[in-house]
Amino acid sequence: MSNKSLTYQKSGVNIKAADIFVKYLSSISKNRKKRSNSGNIGGFGSISDIPDNIKNPKIVACTDGVGTKIEIANTLNKYNTIGIDLVAMSVNDLIVQGARPLLFLDYISINKIDLKKLKSIIRGILVGCQKAQCELVGGETAEMPGTYEKGKFDIAGFAVGVVEKNKILNKNKIKQNDLILGIPSSGIHSNGYSLIRYILKKKKINIKNNKFLKTELLKPTKIYVKELLKLIDKNLINGCANITGGGLADNIKRVIPDQYCAEINLNNIKTLKIFKWLKKNGISDKEMLKTFNCGVGFCLIVNPNKYKKISGYFTKEFKPYLIGKITKKKNKVKLNGSINWI
Repeated sequence: MSNKSLTYQKSGVNIKAADIFVKYLSSISKNRKKRSNSGNIGGFGSISDIPDNIKNPKIVACTDGVGTKIEIANTLNKYNTIGIDLVAMSVNDLIVQGARPLLFLDYISINKIDLKKLKSIIRGILVGCQKAQCELVGGETAEMPGTYEKGKFDIAGFAVGVVEKNKILNKNKIKQNDLILGIPSSGIHSNGYSLIRYILKKKKINIKNNKFLKTELLKPTKIYVKELLKLIDKNLINGCANITGGGLADNIKRVIPDQYCAEINLNNIKTLKIFKWLKKNGISDKEMLKTFNCGVGFCLIVNPNKYKKISGYFTKEFKPYLIGKITKKKNKVKLNGSINWI
């Protein structure tokens, strides 16, 4: 029998590299504002305070990932923006309930610890947390050489928020004749990338040599928290929907009461250049609408009397505009007209 001892590192897991990464996380977290002195990255868990001004708190939790957008990041060797995406995908779901994000945790599983890559992802996550007004309180980094191929990884995020009981956005607040407003997306966000990558492969497009696609395909998902929290605080909205996988129809119907219908006028949709590019590359209208946000990243459902008050809370780039209304019909969603792709 050989006298050579077996080690975890020989199996492909480098605990020393993981420890260096945890120390990096701890060092950058010390420079950030804490909600509680009890939270610590690298410990067994983190403790966070519920804001004192919330008298009857309800906890809301969401989890999500960024899908195969990570393969675009791998191709372009650029990882900071997918960290922002990771935060956005969860916190944008939280605010649909009216919840204020409190804390965020990440999970990174990777073939082999790559400190440069991981630090870049974390820097993006921290930017996302700053935009979402929440704290990165911990997470897990798993080195899994037997599961992932060389250079491959996946990321997932978990967000926890809190909402005052009487501020919860639920279906019973939505009424007939309420208006549906579309808030522009920043781009593709984080859905539909398997289809995009299929197009790139089929048409033999090298995105490294395409300035437009290099920029558009890694644009971070817009985080709508700051604006939405102000609207919720002022009681200006009756409901909202985060437009992710499934597009407008599949996402908005999740917040519509059974007796009502969200009638959307597709003629009003202000689409973006990247979606026009995708449409030109052989995707049908139906497939576009059920796969991508098509330019509308978030929807608001508001009383007509409050419509004019809402626009002042947004910058020009993300100013909401009218795309439909709530009617009394059996179908939860009805799409009228068509998007102008020209």
